[in-house]
Amino acid sequence: MLVKTFGSAVFGVEALTISVEVDVNNQGTQYFIVGLPDNAIKESLQRIESAIKSNGFQMPRTKLLVNLAPADIKKTGTAFDLPIALGTLAATGQIPNPEQLEKYLIMGELGLDGVVKPIKGALPIALQAQKEGFSGFILPLANAGEAALVKGLKVYGIEHLKEVAKFFHDIQKPEPYCINSEEKFFSAQNNYDIDFSEVKGQQNIKRALEITAAGGHNAILIGPPGAGKTMLAKRLPTILPPLSLEEALETTKIHSVAGKMPEHTSIVSKRPFRSPHHTISDAALVGGGGNPQPGEISLAHNGVLFLDELPEFKRTVLEVMRQPLEERKVTISRAKIALDFPASFMLIASMNPCPCGYFNHPEKSCSCPPGAVQKYLNKISGPLLDRIDLHVEVTPVAFDELSSKQSFEKSEIIRERVITARNRQAIRYQNMEGIYANAQMGSKLLKEICVIDEKSKELLKKAMTKLNLSARAYDRILKVSRTIADLANRENIACVDIAEAIQYRSLDREHWGS
Repeated sequence: MLVKTFGSAVFGVEALTISVEVDVNNQGTQYFIVGLPDNAIKESLQRIESAIKSNGFQMPRTKLLVNLAPADIKKTGTAFDLPIALGTLAATGQIPNPEQLEKYLIMGELGLDGVVKPIKGALPIALQAQKEGFSGFILPLANAGEAALVKGLKVYGIEHLKEVAKFFHDIQKPEPYCINSEEKFFSAQNNYDIDFSEVKGQQNIKRALEITAAGGHNAILIGPPGAGKTMLAKRLPTILPPLSLEEALETTKIHSVAGKMPEHTSIVSKRPFRSPHHTISDAALVGGGGNPQPGEISLAHNGVLFLDELPEFKRTVLEVMRQPLEERKVTISRAKIALDFPASFMLIASMNPCPCGYFNHPEKSCSCPPGAVQKYLNKISGPLLDRIDLHVEVTPVAFDELSSKQSFEKSEIIRERVITARNRQAIRYQNMEGIYANAQMGSKLLKEICVIDEKSKELLKKAMTKLNLSARAYDRILKVSRTIADLANRENIACVDIAEAIQYRSLDREHWGS
């Protein structure tokens, strides 16, 4: 008897519906799975046989053929266990009305005892199921909250093979899983364990990070060990505008595909903060693998990617970020497939000014030999530095400030100013697709929006000549000055905005590290 069920395969951050055809006949005694399955799928028949037998059902002793269609696309993972198992039971008459199976999209990994285990990519699969008009989506209970974010789709969370069998026997049909996604999302948005008020002093660095957040800019913090670079960077998400529901769903989709969803969480409600170790590989950073998976830059989509001790990262790892920083997406190409992963992130990096860490330190002397500082800085290529809008020097905090009981500005107050500046930008770019912040402006748009007066032009000309800045650095200065003007609620860029933006190009200064 031939029975058809439906599962799904995830490619990039999108899902493709897979037809699982199960045929049981008397012309042999072997089991086969065809349709380009990987080893995990080929091994599924052993798990399925054990799960079926341990729950009082019968595994056929005749030929069993499973076809995963379309047959020319590689399928991976263990999530096809459940649709294959149900197809087998229906093909042997142990589930009545096999045509009912075709109304549902079914996914889940089976344990040997029939327990249904979590899967990856529940959200994109649910979106595809809703798009294709399935009556419902049957999946592990652990993933039900994630799939229930999709409106207009009945989601059934199950924990055991017996539950699914009862479902199709009409013995015990559970209620569809319900979740108030918006209420849960908005209630968890601003619950942070850290705050900018905990950082003593460093007002100039806080100001630079406020500008970074307001315009969506990239920034690098340069300073000696213990100056607070990491502490400041970790608090940047607390002053960023909250995720919109659309951004949250997009971010959740990426984390779902990568299997990085936090436990007991159905939606990513806060902007991601990713901080990979400097030993990370190229593929782990940008994504890749035989079955391409999102990398750290995609997991940081709509959030912050923090690279601590930037010069310690391999040069090849840093260079692969150049294209995603400009295009805000990364394309992973293989012989038979090319996938796009979104990568619209803010890059925040930190580094010591030299190998020993004390170059330009106000109290400690640098012990590096001549030329070591420049050699250390040369580990970061010029093109990558050009793509970083703000270069900020971080100096150590004095004892008086550390021991002070003075209260400092809280993140929520800074965030209000950032949101106001972002709202100005949203109005400015409302008719421009894919542009939401000043950092995303292209060269053409820059000429239209960042118009400066003669006094500002003269100041910028002197800076360009003296600091020997590149054309890309010129663009960065204009973008940052536009953000500074937005924070000050100014319609036009003033000379003071240009002056402040120029001072955030520390690494462009002549004789730096000489």
